[in-house]
Amino acid sequence: MNIKIALAAITGAVALAGCSTMSAENPLVKTLAKTALTNGSGVVVGKAAIESVGASVYLVASVSGQTPGLHGIHLHSAGKCEAPDFSTAGGHLNPDAHQHGTLNPTGPHLGDLPNIEIAANGTGSMKAPLLLASEQLLATVFDADGAAVVLHAGPDDYKSDPSGNSGGRIACGVLSPAAK
Repeated sequence: MNIKIALAAITGAVALAGCSTMSAENPLVKTLAKTALTNGSGVVVGKAAIESVGASVYLVASVSGQTPGLHGIHLHSAGKCEAPDFSTAGGHLNPDAHQHGTLNPTGPHLGDLPNIEIAANGTGSMKAPLLLASEQLLATVFDADGAAVVLHAGPDDYKSDPSGNSGGRIACGVLSPAAK
């Protein structure tokens, strides 16, 4: 009888593993880099991470306390987030010198990402694919001056160069390697 119970438990565990979703608890998800996002007053308003699942790499972010609607969120070229305007984060991460935007025929930047939608309660989250293999991406993110994730006040129009007309920078976080 115990063998039947053990086999049933193993079968159930295998079935659940096949149906698992991508989450912090999923052993198939590997966090490569992470940051806390702080506003101009130094208050933490969210978090972001670069995660890999097999050969795919994503930026995953969540924020709270924000104005409802669409907001641009981008990878920026310098790992420096000096408040209040976060201009020290530089422009978008753009190692191939493309123009801004997925709707721009000569774009996009590596740092161009979809807008994050903030709900009426001020929270939002997003997951966006990044267009480099993890080794190349990490070499670019952790170059001599690092990289940052920046949340903007307005939506990205996906075409205006260099920043998509997404307004002021309202939160920023310097990416650091995830603990191994």
